[in-house]
Amino acid sequence: MANRTVLVDNNTWNNTHIATVGRTLASTEEEGHRLARHMGATHILVVFGGLANFSGDDISKFLWMIRIAAGVFPQIKEQNYYANGRYKIDKDVSPGMKNCLMYRLVYYRFSEMANRRAQS
Repeated sequence: MANRTVLVDNNTWNNTHIATVGRTLASTEEEGHRLARHMGATHILVVFGGLANFSGDDISKFLWMIRIAAGVFPQIKEQNYYANGRYKIDKDVSPGMKNCLMYRLVYYRFSEMANRRAQS
């Protein structure tokens, strides 16, 4: 659509490559940006269904990305993305989740959009 090559699609069988993308999204914004640029990425597209209540979005699938990344990169710890033993993305989100690139991408300026929608 944008005349760009994707890093991961449904035909990617290289587990280490998929884990690297997972690590990128599970890392802090700064580290994730560095890793994305190292892979040659200039854009990151994430699907987020926050306003539409779409439950099949990328943040809903993110736990699997974390698990794949943790299988290759020991510095990624699944527990860091849990709050009180549960995968949460609401007000009780864990610090590890709140500071990772994926969370920051999907919730970037989300409150502004939600407020605009509530006012209309």
